[in-house]
Amino acid sequence: MRTTSILTVLATVASLSVATLIVAADHPTASVSADTALAKLKEGNLRFSTSEVSQSKPTAARRAETAQAQHPFAVIVGCADSRTSPELVFDQNLGDLFVIRTAGNLVDDHALGSIEYAVAHLGARLIVVLGHARCGAVKAALESDRAPGHIQSLVHDIQPAVKATKGKPGDALAAAITENARQVAAQIKAKAALGDLAKEVRIVFAIYDLDTGKVDWTKD
Repeated sequence: MRTTSILTVLATVASLSVATLIVAADHPTASVSADTALAKLKEGNLRFSTSEVSQSKPTAARRAETAQAQHPFAVIVGCADSRTSPELVFDQNLGDLFVIRTAGNLVDDHALGSIEYAVAHLGARLIVVLGHARCGAVKAALESDRAPGHIQSLVHDIQPAVKATKGKPGDALAAAITENARQVAAQIKAKAALGDLAKEVRIVFAIYDLDTGKVDWTKD
């Protein structure tokens, strides 16, 4: 009986040790702080927008380095527009950014789950909602509250931003684009289940200029 008890205790201790390791692996420390991540994005966009040589072109070595694990330093919730790839806009490499893209840079349960995963399991502490100039999805919502097929779901979710900016001075489309990015950031803050890590996470929004290549960070 005594031998059995000792074996039981050892088995329990071993199980707890494994569980501890699993929890530690599933909740890594931050890749970098939110402020450091934001600075890295700003530096990368400066390189991109001033036509300096990219420092982050993917290479075979980088592919091998990231093949077994990823440690993105930021989450980017961006538009699916083909001209707005965050890896290019911010001059970053494979494994640097955890990117979620839909037309109109919207979030749903799938997107929220992806954000939660990136924070809890990959160490990302900065979340950026990136709108862009002349966004077609926002333009469609500005022109009508109805659209064919599943495009209607986009128009429906952008309508609150359109209504919030209706009648305000200035360019109506630009105002709706900025307001939509702001509202999506607010949704993430309100709905993403980040637990104790929420205090380490910074959520901002910004607008990318298709003409200049610059990201306007005055919105954060």
